[in-house]
Amino acid sequence: MDTLTRIRAFIDVVEAEGFSAAARKAGKSKALLSKYVRELEDELGALLLNRTTRQFSMTEAGHTYYRSATEILKEIDSLADLVRENNTDLKGKLKVTVPRTFIDAEVGQSLIDFAKGHPDLSLEIVAEDRFVDLVEEGFDLAIRITRLDDSALIARKLSDFRIYACATPAFVEEHGPLTHPQDLSRLPFLVDTNSRSHNSVRFVDPEGSGISVAVSGPIEVNSPLATLRAARAGLGVAMIPDFIAKPYIETGELVSLFDDYLPKDRGIYAVYPHRRYLPAKVRAFVDFLHAWFRQNAA
Repeated sequence: MDTLTRIRAFIDVVEAEGFSAAARKAGKSKALLSKYVRELEDELGALLLNRTTRQFSMTEAGHTYYRSATEILKEIDSLADLVRENNTDLKGKLKVTVPRTFIDAEVGQSLIDFAKGHPDLSLEIVAEDRFVDLVEEGFDLAIRITRLDDSALIARKLSDFRIYACATPAFVEEHGPLTHPQDLSRLPFLVDTNSRSHNSVRFVDPEGSGISVAVSGPIEVNSPLATLRAARAGLGVAMIPDFIAKPYIETGELVSLFDDYLPKDRGIYAVYPHRRYLPAKVRAFVDFLHAWFRQNAA
């Protein structure tokens, strides 16, 4: 039995968090997977897994080996992709992390359209708002709505993006005039705790200097959709992504404030780790999303 088979068995067991679950998922017997992992440990001369009847965990050596082994296997699989006939024959699994707001909004249709067009590729979408470690957690790529600071990742811009400061016309009439971002410091603000500094809001003045405004209010929630509902109810001002705010601004239900001070350095990005060989499935996915946003730009 070759080492690659043993490595794949070890990774299957780790990702399934146990031999029984891995056996069901891989369609192999629990005894066979256990044999492969034991042979790998014998080959390495190190214990990779702690085995008890009640608990499953990796040893320190196991953690180190898992991180390196997953990257090596991705390189091998990516190299295999390069020599396949063409990218239209995409198979396997693509694991993607996206913000919850993205998948729940109209732009989330882009992922459904990709899956529809590639029926032989299994698309695993994990919707959550935290910043994940792509390599550590086994993701092929992430969709991120942010300014990018991590130079260890490759990012391709899919679309421009802006965020609006929104409130109802009645709220603005009651609390106005509202002409400068510093006005927010005296207003009830609907805090989206997903933002990196949710107790303050960043603006940029017309000369390009940054403005940080301290905010507080009646609601703190880790959901832009919830802050949108609260803003529509007249509870305060909310910072809302354009792809969910635009319909309400266009109908006049909400108004956009401080437009001249809103940052213009944001975007929607596909982000993936540096690899010598970019997997064909990742390349196809990113190209598809880039084209989708161009076709569906408002």
